[in-house]
Amino acid sequence: MLYAIIATDTPNSLEKRLAARPEHLERLKQLETAGRLVLAGPHPAIDSNDPGESGFSGSLIVAHFESLDEAQAWAGTDPFVAAGVYKDVLVKPFKQTLPAPE
Repeated sequence: MLYAIIATDTPNSLEKRLAARPEHLERLKQLETAGRLVLAGPHPAIDSNDPGESGFSGSLIVAHFESLDEAQAWAGTDPFVAAGVYKDVLVKPFKQTLPAPE
């Protein structure tokens, strides 16, 4: 099943985000290689693809997991959690409607 992982950043955490980003991306690449990642990316804090020093307000990941418990466990061990980038993480089941899943 698909799960949406919706994270909100701690204020002024851009420096921590940049430091933990390589580890964070490696975990996402592992999901992608396994064919489990649907999409992932940050929410810019301003209306720009390159927010510069304004940084980001959080992230969204949609991926396949066996259960809600597995998705929560995976999200809870994200390097952004360990680094204090995320102040909270919400994991919810997600039903893709469009585009129609293959």
